[in-house]
Amino acid sequence: MAEQRTATCPECSRTISPDDTIVFDFGLLGHLDCRRPRVLSAEERTLLFIYCRDHQVAECVPCAGRFHLREVASLDLGVRSYGCPWCHTDLTDSIREHLYGCAMLPGQVRRRAQAAREAAQHLVKESRHLRDTSDVLLREAEAALHALRQALRQPPPKRTK
Repeated sequence: MAEQRTATCPECSRTISPDDTIVFDFGLLGHLDCRRPRVLSAEERTLLFIYCRDHQVAECVPCAGRFHLREVASLDLGVRSYGCPWCHTDLTDSIREHLYGCAMLPGQVRRRAQAAREAAQHLVKESRHLRDTSDVLLREAEAALHALRQALRQPPPKRTK
């Protein structure tokens, strides 16, 4: 099986997963927050605040607790994190799961939010494909250069008069 190449964040040099929250600028992909690659995006936080602030949005499996957004949100150096107030388990995935399935979001808004998330995931996956293609082309160029160097090492053919 071929090694699966992935996009790498230019800031932290770690692999970018399709589940990570990304930013893209000048044709480069990167993590929104390298310390927490799966943090909620600004758009996801906005949707939660508008549509989900009055009902439970997170479930902590270890504690079996269910929480409102205000109970789990904390500000950590300018970036929101979402942890269980009892055991401090990261609840970001639980909140994201709630968001994309919440009946309080109008259908069109939910579909557009899902489309935006899927487009970002597709971008990460396609960057893998492009990187794989560039690796193949690089290997072909290296092989051609190696063959040329081998040919140059051969003695020139003798000329007949």
